Amino acid sequence: MVTVKVLGSGCANCAKLEKTARQAIAQLGIPANVEKVTDYAQIMRYNVLQTPALVVNEKLVSAGRQPSIGEITTWLTNVVA
Repeated sequence: MVTVKVLGSGCANCAKLEKTARQAIAQLGIPANVEKVTDYAQIMRYNVLQTPALVVNEKLVSAGRQPSIGEITTWLTNVVA
């Protein structure tokens, strides 16, 4: 199972990133666990300076921007393959 973490304070951009990640997961039809991480200390473990950020299987793949659904799908596919 793939673990996806959305790092951020819970703002509108964080919610949008979570929605896009869930759409990518649904498109691929893969089992995944999506977690929201709002605790600053946990976010800093990933050396994130800007949020929202996306972590796939403990690897930071995006920070400080809204990746497209295509980008997220590619990252998820690379993890599953």
